[in-house]
Amino acid sequence: MLIQGLCDYYDILAKAGKVLPSGYSSVKIHYIVSLTEDGEIEELINYQKKEEIKVKEKVKVRWVPRDCMMPQRTEKPGIEANVMEHRPLYVFGLNMDNGELSPKDRTGKAQKSHEAFVETNLQFIEGMDSPVINAFRNFLMNWKPEQETGNTALLDLGKDYGKSGFVFCLSGAPDILLHEDPQIRRKWEQQVETSSDSIQEGLTAQCAVSGETTQIARIHNKIKGVYGGLATGTVLVSFKNASENSYGKEQSYNSNISEIAMKKYTEALNYLVGSEKHRVLLDDMTIVFWAMEPSEDNEALFMEMLWGGQSEKMDADATENMIRNLLKDGKQGMIAEGRLQSLDQIKPEVDFYMVGFKPNSSRLAMKFIYRKKYADVLWNLAKFQQDLQVSEKFKTVPFWRIKSELISPKAKNATANPGLLVKIMEAAIYGRNYPEALLETVVRRVKTDVDISMNAVRAGLIRACLNRNYLKGELKVTLDRENFRQAYLYGRLFAVLEKLQQDAAGNHLNRTIKDTFFSSASTRPAMVFPRLLRLAQNHLNKSKNAVYFNKQIGEIMGHLDGEFKDILSLKEQGQFMIGYYQQYQSFFEKNEKIQKEDN
Repeated sequence: MLIQGLCDYYDILAKAGKVLPSGYSSVKIHYIVSLTEDGEIEELINYQKKEEIKVKEKVKVRWVPRDCMMPQRTEKPGIEANVMEHRPLYVFGLNMDNGELSPKDRTGKAQKSHEAFVETNLQFIEGMDSPVINAFRNFLMNWKPEQETGNTALLDLGKDYGKSGFVFCLSGAPDILLHEDPQIRRKWEQQVETSSDSIQEGLTAQCAVSGETTQIARIHNKIKGVYGGLATGTVLVSFKNASENSYGKEQSYNSNISEIAMKKYTEALNYLVGSEKHRVLLDDMTIVFWAMEPSEDNEALFMEMLWGGQSEKMDADATENMIRNLLKDGKQGMIAEGRLQSLDQIKPEVDFYMVGFKPNSSRLAMKFIYRKKYADVLWNLAKFQQDLQVSEKFKTVPFWRIKSELISPKAKNATANPGLLVKIMEAAIYGRNYPEALLETVVRRVKTDVDISMNAVRAGLIRACLNRNYLKGELKVTLDRENFRQAYLYGRLFAVLEKLQQDAAGNHLNRTIKDTFFSSASTRPAMVFPRLLRLAQNHLNKSKNAVYFNKQIGEIMGHLDGEFKDILSLKEQGQFMIGYYQQYQSFFEKNEKIQKEDN
């Protein structure tokens, strides 16, 4: 399903001119090597660009390499130079070790790589004549790695030297790059055309993707940019062990994917991984998503609704308004076309894909794949956001906030359970029940993290789990005085007793009953509440609003008949916490004022 979907998406991208033409690769370039006419390095020009990324609520700036379209890179192991090479070991023939440059190593790889680079490119540019090509030719003929170990321009790169990509220009003309010279482009494209027309040796069989009988790919192109993967790229399809071979086939001949399909799916996947509009990072998992449309408005809205990144067409308020409108379609069970008028490029009937990857050695492991109609995705995300609301004022909850609430704020470098995060996304996209572990995790965090305890996101997650999995929407968005479930009433009572304590002390307490008794009260109410009620009598004597609090306590106790359960189940603990949160928040709402009454 994945490779078929990527091949279909490649066709869409190709029609829109968004993928590379045949014979070219996208290469990440960090620096431009500025050459004099004699081929000497005048300077290294930083070719990277500034990028702003949002980490939680902060915006960080980082330098990232630019993507350049260059002659297709080799995917073969061992030493093999490319035309217009970009790798430092080939270009300069030098290793960087402990801040020092050296042309020597144990295997002689640096020397052999540079020699292959010189031979390949001198042969390719033979007969060409332009200022930048002539300077490059002089560089190839005159550069001596053993004489450049003290080159300050390269030494200044430090650890970045080995992982940087390089291109060439003529001094004074950094906007005219060597690999973009018309003569080089013309000759390379002629070679590609000649190569594709020639008969290639290899296995011919029926392609598992297209169904056509054609040449099968022996080695699949690498996917670059996946978090944690090799800098040279990782492969999605690879057979290296003899135990994986069948019927005498070796390597990727076992997959029966044609050369054409292989090039399509790898090109499409590299496009997705390299695009910020189609990729997010979830801890150490790279997630890509796409709709079967050339327009990227679909992905922008999806990003806004699940991850909280603002799209170009809709800000946060517009997105929240749209979600509210989408929810009005609930009775019909479909997305009305009128709901999408503000995004005229979106077609809700198209297929939408979402895939998670993690590298495993030199291979990619697919952790999950979702496929659904885009209209259904929108509708389910709208319901997901509705589930998380604990206030009449609708506000979208980005996924990074959910993730952050599942880990201890005091634990350094802590990460949430990736399996749990995937299940939460699956529930959001497919409209399924939330994972059982989500409720258990949030309840544990509320009882453990005393400083944070309950907040809107945690309350929303608990409410979402209870309503969708168990209570069929019984828990309302705000305080429900008609909810007489015991656990919910216990939570309300605890909030009233805490507010009473604060009122009696003039709101000058460093610690309240919540800091000491919340965890035990939500688990074993019979053990805790009698003591809290006795303590409340002292607080009533000191409070200026004693009548109000006495009525609140009496109202709740009237529905409890003065009894408390010995122990609460996990679901009941969640109800306790929702009752507590909603009751406590009601004290700060304009329509809920503490009335001062005389005895």
